[in-house]
Order: sequence, then structure tokens, then C-alpha cells
Amino acid sequence: MTQCEPNLVTRRSALMSAEGFTLVESMVALVVLSIGVIGTIGMCEWAERGLQRGALTTTALALVESRLEAKRSVAWERLLMDDVDQDGIEESIMHDDGLQDDQTNGDGIFTASATQSNIRLVWTVELNRGHEPAGASLATIEARAIFRTMGGQEKEVRVRTIRANPRYVGLSVLS
Repeated sequence: MTQCEPNLVTRRSALMSAEGFTLVESMVALVVLSIGVIGTIGMCEWAERGLQRGALTTTALALVESRLEAKRSVAWERLLMDDVDQDGIEESIMHDDGLQDDQTNGDGIFTASATQSNIRLVWTVELNRGHEPAGASLATIEARAIFRTMGGQEKEVRVRTIRANPRYVGLSVLS
């Protein structure tokens, strides 16, 4: 009798292994697989948004640096004039009139703007004395780029520098 019992156990295990998976096991496997696929899709979307935001930020930074460098390299007398399309002809003059991106009329902050590749570029020149470059000893130049990401968030890149008037002769005290 004791010899029959081991044969019975081996027959049952052979029969059970030949039956395959049950319906419940298959359904649980599908649920686990679908959760994994949904997580992978979400991760891919998150990565895509990050790559898009990084590309936009890099483009915005390049535009801002380009505008700032254009203001740093121009002659001091032409500081308030702009060659936006970089063809050698100055198309616009910066204004301190309180319109568009210039917030306050007569505050000494001259503003201009342009839109390139869905990125709004705004640059300002603030003179430390008066409203003409010839009378100022310093100018604070700021450029900022505003753009929207795929998620609809508004982001901004801002760069600022100070430029000295090479021909200024006047008070030695900065204001």
C-alpha cells in the first residue's frame, strides 16, 4: 500500500501540469501586463514633455543670448536701435512710451519685442542717467523669452548684463 501512494502522487502532478493555466491565472496576468503597459505609456509621455520643454528652453536661451550679445556689440550711440532680422539694417527703435511690453511711460526703461518660433522675446535697456545714451554712464540690458510648454505652462528665460559707456565723462559716483 505504501508503494501505491507515491505512484498516485506522481500521476496527479503529471495530470495537473498537463492541464495548463486556469482562467483566473490568465486574467491576473493580463491585468498585471496592462498596468505595466499603461505605466510605460505614461513614462514615455512624461519623457516627451521633458524633452520638448528642454528643447524650447534651449531655443529661448539661444535667442535671449543672441539679443543680449547684439546689444553688447553695437556702438553706444546706437544702443536704442535694433536690427531684429540681422540683415545689417536697423528696423526699429526702442521706446519708453508705456505701450505693449513697456509697462510705464517715461520711466527710463526702453523696451522692444519680437516673436520667433512661438517664443516671445522682450528686451529692455535701462539707462542710469537721463533718457539718451550719450548722457548715461551705464545701461542695464535685459532680455527675456516667454514660451508655453506642451502642458500649457508659461515659462520664462531671463538674462541681464550691465554695459558701461566708453565715452562717458562726468561724475565719478554711480547713481
